Amino acid sequence: MMSAKQNRDLLKADLWEDPARNLSDQNLKIKAPPPQKEAPAGSELIDLVPPDRFKCGRMPVIDAIKRRRSRRRYTRESLTLEELSYLLWATQGRGQKGKTKFRTVPSGGGRHPFETYLIVYRVETLAAGLYRYLPFNHQLCLLREGVVGSNNLASACLDQKFVARSAVVFVWAAIPYRTEWRYPIVSAKLIAQDSGHLCQNLYIACESINAGTCAVAAYRQREIDALVGVSGDDEFVVYLAPVGKVK
Repeated sequence: MMSAKQNRDLLKADLWEDPARNLSDQNLKIKAPPPQKEAPAGSELIDLVPPDRFKCGRMPVIDAIKRRRSRRRYTRESLTLEELSYLLWATQGRGQKGKTKFRTVPSGGGRHPFETYLIVYRVETLAAGLYRYLPFNHQLCLLREGVVGSNNLASACLDQKFVARSAVVFVWAAIPYRTEWRYPIVSAKLIAQDSGHLCQNLYIACESINAGTCAVAAYRQREIDALVGVSGDDEFVVYLAPVGKVK
């Protein structure tokens, strides 16, 4: 078992000097992994409200930042599909300037290792269930319909019961090889940094629609991986955040 002090090395810039950094699969001319998981064959796809039609989220950024805090108490109010579309776009969405395509959050080397899974409880026009966001299509892919048991979710999150009282839970799973393909030595550091970028965007976007969130990093790895149906090896949960309306 690594000590806490040994773990610090993952955060140090000296890793960039490791000679093995030049042995990346990118330098070996191996094809890059796809930037987005495809939807399972025959799955239901739901179109989201496109960014140019958003009417929500008009609060000035300075006000949203002033209001920002972790919120664990949510009302029973549902999110609208437009509000969910806005939050997804704000955290992992796509944009374009001229011929250049980009996302709404930074990522080391532009590798974007995360897939966004949603445990939906209360979103207008959406059935309760498990979904995955397709950022290139700005669509949701329905993976499993039906209420994800609140007891199972709370248990997976070390009995933090507020998680399952939200309207929707954002669950971010990393596919490490997307980053490892270019940065085999420093990939863990970059993936950890990337998770912070997207979660902070969620915080700010939530405040702008009178909603709230609370980042959750304490969970039982095997349980939460099984809940969203990822392998736990080539893809595994790194971070999650429940979202709900607040008073």
